[in-house]
Amino acid sequence: MPPPKVTAKPAAKAAAAIAAIAKAAAASSSTATRRDPMNNAARGTVTFAKPEATAGYRTIIYGPGGIGKTTFAANAPGKTVFFDLDESLGRLRKNHDVEIVPVETWDDMREALQATGWDGVDNIVVDTGTKAEELAVAWTLKNVPHEKNNIIKRIEDYGFGKGYQHVYDTFLALLGDLDIHARSGRNVVVTCHDCTTMVPNPHGEDYLRYEPRLQSPTSGKGSIRLRIREWADHLLFIGYDVVAKDKKATGSGTRTIYPVEQAHCMAKSRTLSADDIQEVTLENMEEIWGKILNRE
Repeated sequence: MPPPKVTAKPAAKAAAAIAAIAKAAAASSSTATRRDPMNNAARGTVTFAKPEATAGYRTIIYGPGGIGKTTFAANAPGKTVFFDLDESLGRLRKNHDVEIVPVETWDDMREALQATGWDGVDNIVVDTGTKAEELAVAWTLKNVPHEKNNIIKRIEDYGFGKGYQHVYDTFLALLGDLDIHARSGRNVVVTCHDCTTMVPNPHGEDYLRYEPRLQSPTSGKGSIRLRIREWADHLLFIGYDVVAKDKKATGSGTRTIYPVEQAHCMAKSRTLSADDIQEVTLENMEEIWGKILNRE
């Protein structure tokens, strides 16, 4: 006859289960402690520093063609060097005391920005960012292959949305180059042409406003326009003063600079406020630049 089976008492079973759970929890805690980056044994000591007071400002100036974006940029205080991508400096009525960096391609521009010899330069102007984007598109088509090695002749040939993302990634490299100069104390200015865009409005009806003419798919993905707004310290719109009535517009040719967001234009500024919305003239450009660069 087989020996009777020995069955553990309920209390003993419960104690054993609790002991097993405690052992597993301890092991888990030990592993988590080893992996936890906030574990005292693994942590270093944080260091603090004051904001870099010598950092340059990153400024975007946009508006319609012929309104004076290039002239305004050329009036920035100090030594100014242009990437004259639109080839407009030589055609301006006033011969400004600026120099240019001759470039023809995207690689030319990036190589120049990464080169030495920038000591003594106070302001770097890319005129225009809209043209720079065209160079970025040309570089992308030439250097970024299709994932299936298909022939690429235009951005849409990459497939739905993929080409715009490639151009976006290419353009980010330029912002990185400009960031290095800004950290070195040089002011970076990018001019852009304008466009009108319908703005989705969660609070009511959608509306039309001016924005920089840069790539911005409706999905928001791969939007150079939105990225450059985030990147800039100042996004300034210069527009003509126009009064519309009965579907007719009148104006005298005066211009106003907008440093803060308005219903009709995208804008932002780290040093200017709504009180600084003002008319732009050749006589007050130096004063406006003083406010932009926080030198008042």
